[in-house]
Amino acid sequence: MSLQLRLPRHFIAVLLSLMLASSVGAQSGPQPPLPTTRLTAGMHIITAELATTPQSRTIGMMFREKTAPNHGMLFVFEYKAQQCFWMRNTPLPLSIAFIEDDGTILQINDMTPKNDTLHCSQRPVRFALEMEQGWFARKGLAVGAKLGGLPASR
Repeated sequence: MSLQLRLPRHFIAVLLSLMLASSVGAQSGPQPPLPTTRLTAGMHIITAELATTPQSRTIGMMFREKTAPNHGMLFVFEYKAQQCFWMRNTPLPLSIAFIEDDGTILQINDMTPKNDTLHCSQRPVRFALEMEQGWFARKGLAVGAKLGGLPASR
């Protein structure tokens, strides 16, 4: 007799992400610069590093002490799912926007540095953009605003 445990798909994704993050946690510094893309938010231009691999998404902006003005990190996932982020080993206060495929901002969360609180998307998404905390508010961007320049869906 075998016991089959059925867990929600988003729970498994979060669990795997946390396990991978703990294995990367011993890293002593930030990851090397990633390829960048230009995003638009109304009249604002964003230079976003592209975190497209499991490792680059897990490391994210860990250990970074600063970010340049209008620079951030765009997390690109292969599939829509509930995406969850935390700030372990990240000394910068950041805001994260969870973004629909059409560029619409679904939600924005402010995240506390060096904190394990999970910040999860309300609905399945493929994109999340981390910027300096308060960037979205200072630029007048809120839920419902649209970003341009996101990578095309596969």
